[in-house]
Formats: sequence, C-alpha cells, structure tokens
Amino acid sequence: MSSLKEHIKIETLPKHIAMIMDGNGRWAKQHSRPRVFGHRNGVKAVREVTEACAELGVEYLTLYAFSTENWNRPMLEVNALMTLLVETLSKEVKTLQENNIKLKAIGDLSKLPPKTCEALLKAIEDTADNERMTLILALNYSARWEITEAVKSIVSNFRQESEKSLDEIDDLLIDRNLSTAGIPDPELLIRTSGERRISNYLLWQIAYTELYFTDTLWPDFRKEDLYKAIVNYQSRERRFGKTSEQLHT
Repeated sequence: MSSLKEHIKIETLPKHIAMIMDGNGRWAKQHSRPRVFGHRNGVKAVREVTEACAELGVEYLTLYAFSTENWNRPMLEVNALMTLLVETLSKEVKTLQENNIKLKAIGDLSKLPPKTCEALLKAIEDTADNERMTLILALNYSARWEITEAVKSIVSNFRQESEKSLDEIDDLLIDRNLSTAGIPDPELLIRTSGERRISNYLLWQIAYTELYFTDTLWPDFRKEDLYKAIVNYQSRERRFGKTSEQLHT
C-alpha cells in the first residue's frame, strides 16, 4: 500500500509545523471512558507526529499542550493532565535523545505545579544539545499573554533608555520579545477534531501561516494524517500579498 509520504516534496517541506491537538475528550466519550483516557491515548499521537516530522526533516514542531484557559476545566482533569505530563516527559526523554530532538517550552511556566515544572525543565536541560529537530511545547500558553508580555518588555526597555525613539518599534523588535524569539514562524498549522478556530494560539506568528483543519480526533491522528496535511499544504500557492503572475515571472 502506497503512502502519501511518497508525494511530499522535500524541497518545499515546511520548516515549522504548529499543531492544535484537539478531540481527546470526544474520543474518550466515543469509547465510553473518562476524558483522561483520551488524553492518555493522545500521547501516542504526539509520539507518531514527532517521529514523523523528524524523519521528514521538519526543523520545528510546536504543540499546543495546555492553554491558560484550560485551567477552567474540572480540577480532576487538570490534575490528571499535569500528572500525565510528568509521566510522559520522564518516559519520552530517552526517545527524544535517541532521535536527537531538542525540547523547548513556551508559556507562563511559573504557574505550572512544581513537579510538572521540574520535570519539564529537566527534560529541556537533558536534550539541550540535540540538533535534529526542536519540539516546542506550548504550556500554560496564551497568545494574548505572550503579546502582552512582549509589550511590557519593550516599554520597560524604553523607560530605561530615554534616548530611544518610538520609530524603533517594528515587527522585528516585537519578534525579538516574543517567547518564540529566534524560531521561524510556522508555515503550516494543523488543528484536529473538526473545530475551525485558532483558540488564542500563536496569533502574531501565524500571520501568513497556512491553516489545515481535519475532522480526525487527536488520539486517532497518525503519520498518514500528517503526510496528508503536508501534501495539501504543498498544493497551495503562498503569495504573501503578491499576485500569481508575480510569483511565476
């Protein structure tokens, strides 16, 4: 059986793919199990997608793991998610090392439970020298929070250096003050579960990102689903404000 992987053009492979992993709760409901069961099975999809991206040569993969709004979920589910994160990090560091994958995190990590934060920082430290791909977890993340923090940082810097001019504030300065500083913007954003919204995720960074929505629930998302999204992305014409004629002359 042929794979969509054969149709992927390596020369136009997105360097950075961002994902909104949605549908764990609905998947669990379909199986008549509690929501945590869905989250646990979602770990398999994380492993598959991470390995597939590394195999293809994707340089950055950013996963929306926990938003600031997710604290509003039932406390039992939140606690289970934090416990699952610690367990997963402890188990998967070996796999990250074997695949030469570096782990990073964006978001307000200071608000995470101590054990979760400790496990996360240890995994980040242990994989710091890996170079094949960077896996970025968006944890306790909100794009509005990120942009607000960037504004605060810029204002604070301007107060300290009175000679600075407002004309110095541009896209590049804002980029440098975001939590993704130094990381290229995603070319492709994938959201699972059939929902078609961005949910406060990388709002600044996805200005020119191609959006791909699939009805597949996250625990069922596998390598072929990723390949399908990439092939779809590669079939699009990315114009960045230009006309088709300008691109082909």
